[in-house]
This record gives sequence, structure tokens and C-alpha cells, in this order.
Amino acid sequence: MVGPDSMPDTTPHRMGLERRYIAAATIGNALEFYDFLTYALFAIQIGHTLFPAASAYASLMLSLATFGAGFLTRPLGAVVLGAYADRVGRKPAMLLCLSLIGVSITVMALIPSYARIGLAAPILAVLARLVQGFSLGGEIGSNTAFLAEAARPERRGWVVSWQGASQLMALIGGNLVGVVITSLLSPAQVQSYGWRIALLLGATTVPFGLWLRSTLPETLHGANGPARARAGTAPATGRMELARRNWRLMLLGLIVLAGGTIGSYIFTYVVTYAQNTLHLPARAGFEAELTTYAVGLPVTMLGGWLSDRFGRWPVNVWSNLLFLLAIYPVFAWVAAAHSPGALIAGMSLLYTPMAISTGTFFAALAEALPRSIRSSAFGTVYSLSIALFGGTTQLVVTWLIHLTGSSIAPAWYLIGATAIAQVAYLLFPETAPARRRGRAPQTDQSLPGESIANR
Repeated sequence: MVGPDSMPDTTPHRMGLERRYIAAATIGNALEFYDFLTYALFAIQIGHTLFPAASAYASLMLSLATFGAGFLTRPLGAVVLGAYADRVGRKPAMLLCLSLIGVSITVMALIPSYARIGLAAPILAVLARLVQGFSLGGEIGSNTAFLAEAARPERRGWVVSWQGASQLMALIGGNLVGVVITSLLSPAQVQSYGWRIALLLGATTVPFGLWLRSTLPETLHGANGPARARAGTAPATGRMELARRNWRLMLLGLIVLAGGTIGSYIFTYVVTYAQNTLHLPARAGFEAELTTYAVGLPVTMLGGWLSDRFGRWPVNVWSNLLFLLAIYPVFAWVAAAHSPGALIAGMSLLYTPMAISTGTFFAALAEALPRSIRSSAFGTVYSLSIALFGGTTQLVVTWLIHLTGSSIAPAWYLIGATAIAQVAYLLFPETAPARRRGRAPQTDQSLPGESIANR
């Protein structure tokens, strides 16, 4: 229950701490999306450099398959590293995850070509992607748990919304890096070393991120010593029992995040959709994607802010319903107009309600999960949604367009996923402190009054 100690603390020291832990926690999440986009943009060049093939198509498919290998180890990383965060602490887990991410990206960028070292090149690439997927599986759970526990209760939605905002920042930055590199270097230079520069630019943020994370307080055990540590943790059997008792919350979270994953990956499909389906210039797709992310950035944080004042449940339910109702008309208009302007305006308009719930649900799920399984449970749910739907969405959409011959086929897949997610949103409990004042506290179940400011 919220008490006097949880009143807003707006001192310069407290506000500085909040900015620092937001940056420290989200830098790994941002690096994940930067790397994702960079690999996708330079998949052709990476394939030609690291993979043997008799044709350009075969080398590209090997490159994309290696990229997809990282999805396989995400759930494993969520379980192993998430359990480490729940047992030892958020801070050491966050440091370990970011270190592994940095090593894997650096190795990927520095692997010699297949022409120089033969089969060792693709083997090293696959190993780097597997390690990266493993580390990313643990990253999202530990840093989301940290943000939820470190934030002041009345600002928790806004603070955790920076998870989604950091992803959009990274996607914008990755697009801009791709444009600059391909503009300044010749195709041969991009093939030789341009893609390596793009990856290494992301890796340069790792030392700064490690320094930031090393200065942060621990939120699992708190600052009150061994007694708090014993209360905040549980043996492995106890954590498994907690996970079993919370299966319904985890299932609802998986359904919601699966719908959001399908939506996110359809929006990253815009460049391909613009060229292959609408027969528009590639530039129109890039402009639509960049504009969409630029619009979504402040809207994501707006969603977190609204949820702190009006509750997670109404913001999630109504924004997702608006998104569901807008999908078909927007896609129908964009397909009928066949113009760059319609594509840019339509995708930006459609992304807006989706971005609101993106800025809200991470906080809701983290608040709902017990502290002693928060990192592992959140990371597992998130990683399963990415593993099952992140790597398949664009394949399914491409197949549907080919099967039906309809340029609005992506809308039907998105409508189905969003409608199922809407049911899960309706069934998910309200967790925001603003809407829970006066209710009896739930043991180890929620975060209404926990924050660094209170300790």
C-alpha cells in the first residue's frame, strides 16, 4: 500500500538518479534493436562475406538463418539468466548480460571472411548469434524488473515505458547509420567493411553501459541487509511453485506480447512491403518506417504517463481496441492509394495507438509478477513471444500475400493477433498504484509502494 514515504521526491539528486538508472537499464535493450536492424539492413553483405554459396540467394538465406539462430537461445537465456537475477540480484545479471551482448556483437563484426578462414567464419557467426540470443533472453527480464522496482510508484509506468522508447531510438539510429554508411561508401566498401563499422558503432556503447550499471543500487535485496535479502529471494523449488501459481498471468502476458510482437515485426516489414507489394521506391519504405518510429517515440512515453494517472488497464484496453479498429481501414487506404504519402501517413497513424499500449504493458506485467520470479518469468514470457512470432511474422505475411494476391493480406494476420490480445488485455488485472490505493496489499505480488526513494 502506498504510504507517506512514497510521496513524489523531486529533489535534483533523486531526479538525477532516475535519469541514470533509466539510461543504464535501457541501453542493453536499445543495443538489441540496433543490432537487429543493422543485421537486417546488411544481411546481403554479411552473407557474401561470411557464408559459402553458389548463388547470391543462397548466401542471403544462410545469413538470415544465422540471424534467426539467436531466437532459439532466447528462452534458455531468460530461464538461466533470469533465475540468476532473481536469486543473486538485478545488477549483477544486468552487468553479465550486457558484457555477453558486447562480446557477441564485437566478435560478429570482426570475424574474417569465408575466403580467408573457410568454414570457421560461418561457425563463429552462428556461435556469436547463439550467445547473443542467450544474453538478450536474460537482459529484458532483469532490466525491466530493475526499472519497475527502482522507480517511484507514481512514475513507474513512465519510467518502464522507456523500454519501448529505447527500442524506437535504436531503430531510428540504426536507420540513420545505414543511410550514412551507404551514402559515404561505395558498394564495394560497404561489402568489405561498411557493415562491420555499423556493428562496431553499437558495440562502442557497451563500456559506457557497463560503467552506468556498475554505479546502480540493487533492487532485489534492497538496502536493508540480509533480512530483506531473505525476504526478496526464494529457493528454486519455491520459485517454481510461484511460477505455477501465476501461470494465468504469464499466459495472458504471453498472448499480449505475442500480439505486440506480430505488430512490431509487421511494421519493420514496411520497406519490403512498399517495394514488393505496393511497387513503390525503396526510399518510400524507409521514410515511412523512420516517420513511424519518430511518431511512436513520444507516444510510447505518453502511454506510460497516462497509465500512471488513469491506470494500466484502461489505457491498454482502449488503445489496443482503437488499434484493432484502425488496422483494416488504414491498410485498405494505403493499398488503394499506392502513394508514398499515403504509406507514410497511414503507417504513422496506425502505429500511434499501438505505441500507447507498448509504453504501458511492460509495467503492468512487471507489477503483477512476484518479486522473486519477476526477472525469469518476465524474460521467459517475452522471449517465447519473440522466438515463436518474431522470426515467423514476415514469412507468414509474405506467404499470405502470395497465397491471396491481396495487398491487404498483412491486415488480416494483424487483426487476428490483435483481437486475441484484446481478450488478454481485458482479463489482465489492474496493477497501477494510482488505481490500487486503499486495497489490501498482496504478499510478494505487487509493487505499489516499493522504490529506491523509500529505502
